[in-house]
Amino acid sequence: MPGGHRRQPSIELLELIGVVKENGNESTGPPPVYTSYLYDYVLVAKTIENQEREAFKKQIEYIEELKKKNIKVTKIIDDDLVFYGIQAPKETFERYKYLLKVSDACNWSSHQNTVPLSTRIRIVHFILTHTYIHTGENLRDLLKINVFESKFCLHEKKKQKELKESWARWTACLQGQPITAVRNYFGEKVALYYLWLGWYTFLLIPPAIIGVIVFLYGLAFFNSSPLIKEVCEANITMCPLCDRKCKVWQLSDTCTYTKVSLLFDNDGTVVFAMVMAVWATLFLEFWKRHRASYVCEWKVSDWCEEEEELILEIVNDANCQPKTYKHSYLRSTLVLICVTVMILVIIGLTHALVIFRVIAAVLLANGSWEFLSNHSNTGAMMLGAVAHYLIITVMTRVNRIVAMKLCEIEKTRSFAATEKSFTVKMFTFQFFTYFSSLFYVAFFLGRINGHPGGYVRIAGKWRLEECHPSGCLTDLFIQMAIIMVLKQTISNVFEFTGPWLKRWLKRGRTKKLQRKCAHCYLKDESEAKYGAELCDNCKLRNWLSNYRLNDVDSFSLFHEFLEMVIQFSFTTIFVAAFPLAPLLALINNIIEIRLDAIKMVTLERRLVPKKTNDIGVWIDVLEAIGVLAVIANGLVIGVSSDFIPRLVYRYQYGPCANGTAGDIDCMVGYINNTLSIARLGDKNIHNDFSTEQMITPNGLNVTSCSYKDYRNSEDYSLTHQFWLISAMRFAFVILFEHVVVICKFVAAWFVPSAPMQVKNDRLFDKLKRLKEELNSFEMS
Repeated sequence: MPGGHRRQPSIELLELIGVVKENGNESTGPPPVYTSYLYDYVLVAKTIENQEREAFKKQIEYIEELKKKNIKVTKIIDDDLVFYGIQAPKETFERYKYLLKVSDACNWSSHQNTVPLSTRIRIVHFILTHTYIHTGENLRDLLKINVFESKFCLHEKKKQKELKESWARWTACLQGQPITAVRNYFGEKVALYYLWLGWYTFLLIPPAIIGVIVFLYGLAFFNSSPLIKEVCEANITMCPLCDRKCKVWQLSDTCTYTKVSLLFDNDGTVVFAMVMAVWATLFLEFWKRHRASYVCEWKVSDWCEEEEELILEIVNDANCQPKTYKHSYLRSTLVLICVTVMILVIIGLTHALVIFRVIAAVLLANGSWEFLSNHSNTGAMMLGAVAHYLIITVMTRVNRIVAMKLCEIEKTRSFAATEKSFTVKMFTFQFFTYFSSLFYVAFFLGRINGHPGGYVRIAGKWRLEECHPSGCLTDLFIQMAIIMVLKQTISNVFEFTGPWLKRWLKRGRTKKLQRKCAHCYLKDESEAKYGAELCDNCKLRNWLSNYRLNDVDSFSLFHEFLEMVIQFSFTTIFVAAFPLAPLLALINNIIEIRLDAIKMVTLERRLVPKKTNDIGVWIDVLEAIGVLAVIANGLVIGVSSDFIPRLVYRYQYGPCANGTAGDIDCMVGYINNTLSIARLGDKNIHNDFSTEQMITPNGLNVTSCSYKDYRNSEDYSLTHQFWLISAMRFAFVILFEHVVVICKFVAAWFVPSAPMQVKNDRLFDKLKRLKEELNSFEMS
């Protein structure tokens, strides 16, 4: 060519054959660089010098098995690594298209002539994982024994750039998501995760607003509440909260604590808990409608996982025999026993956490710092919440290992079955890890600690914790707030900075290859027609840039789902104790969507696109959480909250009980009514309180003190009021749960699972397919 320069092909032609412009500017800077995306997959291994001879033989044998299936393998060596570019033949995808067309449960659009790269990747991934060498080992086995170091599919630079501009950037936080574009690039499984997460975030707006209103409602009665006034102005001496150095204290010292309690333990909390229980049902029902619109548009409404697997097996091997279904009662029993033991271990850690809190309270009370001594219970509770978070961090890794081992014991039929089984087990373990301590705080704290003269002690030495005179709900609130804030903040920071830092540290090698590749492009358009490829440096640069990204696996999306479902549990199950939980979840999710998008598009290797038409077993998990939310919130209000005792006092024991209160507030005297009196001279009391402990901060000696309970002052037996309140608590829980469950069923019936337009579109689409098949039959 004139001047010794090669003619550069047109951009349109390059895009047509899958070669796209990646960077550079035609007017300034170095010549543009082009990268071929005809490769469906890349395998990476160590060179022979860095690998055992037996492993190298297995590597070569596996590559030869691929070539027997007419798969083209391009080998490029870079220092101590060997890259194998995998290209499946056109016939493989033609067979897949035909089998989909004749399938009852799938649909391949007649106008769709080409197979998109996302589908090619999924097919090639299946073939690679179902190709075996003579020892019976497949790619997963070879990766475990380091015959191959890694495997990944390539990012498409053009589509990757489009997703970065429209979705994977922080400035798009308040914009909608291009779900169809995400589906075309990452497959239906990833797209449905982001569709679900976006829908969940959108529907969090109403409960977040209501939660703030409930919080402001409690704030509005801050100064006018007689309960706060009664505590803050009380001259009541309370019994010591621990042995030895703990002394009697004044109820007025807990004025601030009482104010915080009434922010979350008020009449608005009851209504909010009912609203959230119904909201959980409406969320799931509207999600089903929302999902139906997209899966209908994507033509996967009738998609069947088992049939898809059979099609891929036939594409891989026409003489294949499907793996039959099997069930072993012995294995199932063994797995059930192991799951039960694991749950008991997690509950045992909760007991250890209780002991930690008790000992921490004693140590803080006996410490030299006056502030910590005066607030030993609150300090111990906060330390317990931090310790709980550390236990969660450690047990998350342990739970994953145990869940995987149990799945191996089960010997499930397919990877999809393994994934479902793993999801159920892992969520169960994580749920108990997160919520066992919260259930203790909500339903047992302060109710099993005994009373003066009969305290329950650990190892006969340390007294169990007591509830604050204004109730235990604040303890639950602080525990939840610390765990949610720590979990969401720390996990988001590490989730983003970790992959970003790794990519930043490994950028040098890719830049070096970019300079080598700067003057490499196709010779002419005639070569492009026949799929001419770029020089090895350009291919290697592209492969290395993908290789340097953070690794992903089949469970990468699972971790994102698990994180959000655990958050959904926090938002619904104990929302009565933490009305601001939906607001925190909303703020977190707005950040989480973009964080996950940026991480998935730019910082991680491309996920293998998976086909599906739903979020799988997660929908069953969410429905179970919805039912548990009704039970838990009913118990929190009925058992943990002071809502029922205040109600009983208002209408049975307070100034308004006989209708002659006049201008007096109906709740005047409530705090004093909830306290019982212990006298130092009574039998067995001297075993719990010494004379030194009965000295007030002002230096006065007292012979009696008060504690929160409904007991007789003479023999410490439970009063009639206690049994009346217990009966009312039980009645409220039953009534609350039945009313809310009925509302949930009515809401589920009222909202159709799919829009009528979607149902009609599917109806006419099926009719059209049947007519086309009939016409084809008559013409033949």
